[in-house]
Amino acid sequence: MKQILLVFLGGGIGSILRFIISKTFNTYFHHFFLGTFLVNIIGCLLIGVILGLSYKGNYLTQNQTLLLTTGFCGGFTTFSTFSFEKHSLLKMGEIFHFSFYLIASICIGILAVAIGLWISKLL
Repeated sequence: MKQILLVFLGGGIGSILRFIISKTFNTYFHHFFLGTFLVNIIGCLLIGVILGLSYKGNYLTQNQTLLLTTGFCGGFTTFSTFSFEKHSLLKMGEIFHFSFYLIASICIGILAVAIGLWISKLL
């Protein structure tokens, strides 16, 4: 039950923060969905740092890792919104924006995880 509450708490905080960032940045960049892009890349970086610290041993407990990864990062990042926005871009005929956003999200997301893991080794 404790683990369920940790995931619930982390997910709620992550979802609220995602909502604030998405509302702030998606308003100004209509064809790129910068808010969703930012939360997904920041989430990739964070999960790299968190799991890197978790792998090191004594930095994070199993419950802290669960709260931060499954909870916070799970609530903060969003694949469903990412997919819907890609579909919207295709429907509008925005092939360039669709392609750029898709490729940038995947490549920079993977790079952000790698950077996060690297940062965790320095801590």
